Amino acid sequence: MSDSDSTPLRLAMWCGPRNISTALMRAWGNRPDTFVVDEPLYAHYLRETRLPHAMADEIIERYEADWEKVAAWLTGPIPGGNSIFYQKQMCHHILPGIGRDWLGQVTNCFLIREPREMLTSLMKKLPNPTLADTALPQQLGLFNHVRKLTSTVPPVIDSTDVLRDPRGMLGALCERLGVAFTDAMLEWPQGVRESDGIWARHWYPEVETSTGWRAYRPKDEPVPDALSEVLEQCNEIYEQLYPHRITA
Repeated sequence: MSDSDSTPLRLAMWCGPRNISTALMRAWGNRPDTFVVDEPLYAHYLRETRLPHAMADEIIERYEADWEKVAAWLTGPIPGGNSIFYQKQMCHHILPGIGRDWLGQVTNCFLIREPREMLTSLMKKLPNPTLADTALPQQLGLFNHVRKLTSTVPPVIDSTDVLRDPRGMLGALCERLGVAFTDAMLEWPQGVRESDGIWARHWYPEVETSTGWRAYRPKDEPVPDALSEVLEQCNEIYEQLYPHRITA
């Protein structure tokens, strides 16, 4: 094991909805050296926005809703004596009132997905999504902030690339992060995890039946005309992030 493999890694993976973020959390959570947390800022987001999400009251009651306490935990000792702290983060959860200084204490990565496929998937859970619901504007803002903060281009991975070549893409990501790749990231036991948020039963039924990465299958479902402007805006943002993606 190299020195870099033993260096603690606090990995914030900034995602939007419907872009294999939970499967990616499964992959990292199956590593023996990794502790994972599922959307740690969700309770704060719901408390502040009062959006009528499924199980909103239960989530606010169950989880820490003070973002400063959450940030202190995310940048503090890694739970369980592990060397990697994988943090599945939704970009739209980092509201304007949340400070950004703590982002310099974690390694920030960005997970993107082709907008048409993302939107047609999101519509099944949210029939009339807005641009903000896709989290792409927030993701681009975070990407630019981190790039300026660190004076480096943060890692970007594309969902389609991962599904087409899980071993190659996860290996390339691990190399970029300075940790060893392990085959444990390719397959995992079926079922729920203690680390899953209580919202899992609403959002994760497909992932709960999975035992590993499923092959990429192109989707030909069209985006309705009513969402054509949203799709166009999503594409404009995606095209700014896509050139920075890691390739295997």
